Amino acid sequence: MELQKLIYTVEDGIAVVTMNYMKNLNAIDEQMADELMYVVDKAEHDPDVRVLVIKGSEKAFSAGGDIGYFYKLIQAGGEVNMDGLISKVGSVADGLKKMSKIVITSVSGAAAGAGVSLSIGGDFMICADNAKFILAFVNLGLVPDTGATYLLTRLIGPNRTMELAATGRPVGAEEAKALGLAYKVTTVEELDSVTMAFARKIAAGPLLSYKNIKKQIYDAMYVDYKKWLDETEVPTQRECSASMDFQEGCKAFMEKRKAVFQGK
Repeated sequence: MELQKLIYTVEDGIAVVTMNYMKNLNAIDEQMADELMYVVDKAEHDPDVRVLVIKGSEKAFSAGGDIGYFYKLIQAGGEVNMDGLISKVGSVADGLKKMSKIVITSVSGAAAGAGVSLSIGGDFMICADNAKFILAFVNLGLVPDTGATYLLTRLIGPNRTMELAATGRPVGAEEAKALGLAYKVTTVEELDSVTMAFARKIAAGPLLSYKNIKKQIYDAMYVDYKKWLDETEVPTQRECSASMDFQEGCKAFMEKRKAVFQGK
């Protein structure tokens, strides 16, 4: 596959995936989802890869979904069907937890919507002190996707997950660390060096042990992850994306005004 929205490099046993489409702040559309599926599978089956790092830009890790695209569809009177996209990002989310290699996410700037899901989808998250995590789905009349609700209920419990999902309030880097979402917080300037130093440490470690630790954790916590994505996340997002509230939320976001939701 020819990568257009990602950069993929391998050096010294470390595969680095850089989301590189700042035109829409690394929003995850179907093309980026396809590319993410491809590189995750490539890293998993490459014997030269010992650890996987996923990063964005200094300004934004990922803005989540491509709201501008949805807005154009709505304005043109077209149907917004997210099933294909949600299924693909779900495969990425499950793939990161299921893969045998340690995954490190390196986060700077905004991680919104599916960007939050991707940031917490690895095994370790290292973030810059400018990182901001926003489960912004509710502001559009949607539900979290890319596994966010599934992962967060296991990481921080159902009550805190409800708070973040229902309010959409921003979470800063230090709060993310206090909640146990981030492994380490560093400066923007040192993020890359701190991330790569940790990646090199992992790459020099006992890979067979890491592989089996991940298998134990997956079987203990995530064994029904893909089933949940297919049977709960996709249909709930389908219902919300077909609603008038989603159309209103999307229009309000693009038109920079407060949404007026009607619950239908």
